[in-house]
Amino acid sequence: MEFENIELSNLAVSVALVTVNRPSKLNSLNKKTIFELHQVFAKLSSDKSVGVVVLTGKGEKAFVAGADISEFAHFSKEEGALLASEGQDNLFDLIENFPKPVIAAINGFALGGGLELAMAAHFRFAAENAQMGLPEVYLGVIPGYGGTQRLPQLIGKGRAMEIILTGAMISAEKALEYGLVNKILPQKDLLSACLEVARKILKNSPNAIRVAIKAINTGFKIGEDGFKREIELFGSCFGTDDFIEGTTAFMGKRRPDFDKK
Repeated sequence: MEFENIELSNLAVSVALVTVNRPSKLNSLNKKTIFELHQVFAKLSSDKSVGVVVLTGKGEKAFVAGADISEFAHFSKEEGALLASEGQDNLFDLIENFPKPVIAAINGFALGGGLELAMAAHFRFAAENAQMGLPEVYLGVIPGYGGTQRLPQLIGKGRAMEIILTGAMISAEKALEYGLVNKILPQKDLLSACLEVARKILKNSPNAIRVAIKAINTGFKIGEDGFKREIELFGSCFGTDDFIEGTTAFMGKRRPDFDKK
């Protein structure tokens, strides 16, 4: 499967690197790029050789610097709503609920849909030069790919209101202070830091990781009982091959080997 705007490669064994490859457009999202990202993540979801995904942008200027405005500048209300709905269903919600950890490596500007893409990932590392924001109000619209929901969840309502209503960018340092990113690194060390944490994740039970992602996400869904769902998912782990290997290894005072369970 070949892609025009996306590069899919291996950062290491069991770690896939997904790169948005439109550097001349600061890796901005257009319909084709969103569709290709959907295809890539759908492929990786069923790829048993991949345990962690790292998502980044090509070059050192931008992670993803927003959406391709020329594609929707003429849209009607109905077309705009459909654009947001399809984008959320096909990509942003897909990444948030992805069964394997997704790490966003923010290597530069993450604006508008780019920041929304990073926020859909399970956590974020940023280069020192990264700048983040949701400037949609400058265009007379609001974030449409989950930004008004995920940003308050990550940094709190007041701070999210300020960022969205001013449309201003924040630095990597401010993003770290707010809890929007987990770590700041020199540009040259960004991917190696992602790889380091990916390797720590890969030592653990793939099933438990998948279930933990479901449990954590449930707590942020309106109308759902996260504690009840946690109990159900906790119980579902018992009797699985991973549970047997993990508990057997612990009692035998050895490291678990989930690949050879």
